[in-house]
Amino acid sequence: MKWLGNVTRDRQGASTAARRLAGRALLGMTATVTAVTGPLAPPAHAAPPAHAAATRPVWLAPVDSTTRVDEVRAEQWQLDELRAKTAWRTSTGRGVVVAVIDSGVDGSHPDLAGQVLPGIDLVSPDGAEGPDPVGHGTTVAGLIAGRADDDRGVVGLAPDARILPVRVLDDENRYDDALVVAKGVRWAVDKGARVINLSLGGSGDSPALAAALDYAFARDVVVVACTGNLATSNSPKVWYPAREPGVVAVAGLERDTQNLWSGSITGPETVLTAPATALAGARPGGYWRVQGTSFAAPLVTATAALIRARYPQMSAGDVINRMTSTARDLGPTGRDEQFGFGLVDPVAALTTDLPSVERNLLDDGDSPGVVGFGPAPGSASDASEAAGAGANPFTFTAPQQQSRWSARAAGQAAEPAPERLWAALALFVALVTATALMVRRLRQAHR
Repeated sequence: MKWLGNVTRDRQGASTAARRLAGRALLGMTATVTAVTGPLAPPAHAAPPAHAAATRPVWLAPVDSTTRVDEVRAEQWQLDELRAKTAWRTSTGRGVVVAVIDSGVDGSHPDLAGQVLPGIDLVSPDGAEGPDPVGHGTTVAGLIAGRADDDRGVVGLAPDARILPVRVLDDENRYDDALVVAKGVRWAVDKGARVINLSLGGSGDSPALAAALDYAFARDVVVVACTGNLATSNSPKVWYPAREPGVVAVAGLERDTQNLWSGSITGPETVLTAPATALAGARPGGYWRVQGTSFAAPLVTATAALIRARYPQMSAGDVINRMTSTARDLGPTGRDEQFGFGLVDPVAALTTDLPSVERNLLDDGDSPGVVGFGPAPGSASDASEAAGAGANPFTFTAPQQQSRWSARAAGQAAEPAPERLWAALALFVALVTATALMVRRLRQAHR
């Protein structure tokens, strides 16, 4: 029977045409609401901290479903894209310490248990806010060194590396003072980090942070940072510290494509790209789906850890050269402002025969002007060495516009914000009302 043919009525007096029309309207309504709210978050297998649930009720609402944990592993598309299993035949990152300078790291998460070293909290030294009140740093750490000794949850690209957590982001995932980040960099170097991940940044430069980065370079440490996200930036420039010469600046790619993620900041400082969207990440209490250059950077950091484990005596400059020389070229031939040298390729970086370059070719060699200082405050020999080794960079007073950045991490949960949920609910009510009126009029017309 054609829809415009003879009309039959049901027991309530509504026509088949009316029912079909209402059905189509409801289907359209459902599709519209889904488009507004976005995909549902993968459920957590344990409840999040009380304060986290209070601040992010939509993103972090717990769902008790142990059967979904295996789905988290299945969603890690970046491992296939980067050929992780092939890379692990050569290196798993064992013996390499990676500093995650971020919002802290929850070392009790099942995917990170035994992987996290004692760290430092430069925001809440008494630890009152917990190891990671935001979850951002835990996600970054899981992408680097999530355990691979079972088939559940998140596994990192360098699963046998060790994480050294340094908390510099507050409970809003921000930092106001670059001096705190500078102190974290120096502390991590003095505690033995071979690779440093900085999934954070802002638009303003910082001489103190530049000095801390120079301190890391001088001690043969690889430093990786994200280029930044357009949605959380007041400038189209690559964020600082990613644009500091010598730092490996990482932009983000869309899932299962060679397309740049539309939210990624890029520029002439871009060095490498890595997957940045639809990533399953560990967080305190469970998992979430995340996106951002914050989560592309740790994949490059993990690659550096794999190389340092495979070639323990290799210089930081040679590690970086391996990553840039073997990257899968995207966009225009050679290095470009969008993709840098291209998509990081762990397998090629581990196995390609390359001559030594000895120094970091990304570094311009200029000193930021603070040299000769001793260990970071808080290290064992601080009192004796810092006093007689030159200027202490933490006495540096930067101009207000340099030290008050109001900077943040470059990543977020991919689920909708509460404002979008309320908008979707309002739209839902409006569509239900309109559908009811339409059905009523059709009933009246066919009586």
